[in-house]
Amino acid sequence: MRKILLLPLILFSLFGFSCSTGTPQVSTPEVVSVYASYAAEPWLSELYECAPTSPVLSRVDDASVAEIVLRVGEPKILTSFAYQIDVEEILVVTHRQSPLNNMTVDAVRALFSGQGDPSAQVWVYASGEDVQETFDRLVMEGRPVISSANIAATPEQMAALLVNEANTVGILPSHWKTGDSRFIYTIPNVPVLAITRSEPQGDIKDLIACLQK
Repeated sequence: MRKILLLPLILFSLFGFSCSTGTPQVSTPEVVSVYASYAAEPWLSELYECAPTSPVLSRVDDASVAEIVLRVGEPKILTSFAYQIDVEEILVVTHRQSPLNNMTVDAVRALFSGQGDPSAQVWVYASGEDVQETFDRLVMEGRPVISSANIAATPEQMAALLVNEANTVGILPSHWKTGDSRFIYTIPNVPVLAITRSEPQGDIKDLIACLQK
C-alpha cells in the first residue's frame, strides 16, 4: 500500500520540478544615462546606433549626472576619463551676400571683439557651451567677445540665422553648416569627446569602443 500511495507524490514532485526549471529567466537591460551638447548631437545618433537593443540609453539634461557625456572640444577643467571619438571643424560663417571674406585669426579676433566691420551682426553662444569655450580659447585667447553680440541657443538656430539674415557672422560646427552660407575661417581638428565619471566597464566600455570605430 505504501508504494501505491507514494507514486502520486513522486509524480507530482517531478512535474513541479520540470515546470520550475523550464521558465526562462528574463534579465533587465542596463540603463545608461547620456548627456550630449547641442553641437555633439550628430554623435548621439551614432551612440543610439551602437545600442539597438541593449543597453537602454536615457538622455538627461544635466551633464553632472550622466554616465556618458558627449561634447565638442576639451572642457576648461577635465577631472574624469575622456576618450576621443572623432574630430570636428568649427567654422566662422557668414551670410552668402556678406562683404566679409576669408580672414586670419587676428582679423576674426578683432571682428568678435568689436574692432572689425561695424555693420556685421556678430552671433555667439552662451559662455558655457562647448563650441563657445573652444572658440574663446583658440581664437579669442582670453579676450572678451563684444558685449553687443547676439546669442544663439543652438547650432541649428545659428545656422538658420546665418542663412536668413544679411550681414550676420557666427560660429558653427561643420556638421551644422548648410550650403546656403559660407565660411571665412576654420578651426580644424577639434576633438569630439566621450567623457565618463569613472573608467568605463561593461556596456559603457563597449559603447565607447563602438563610437571610436
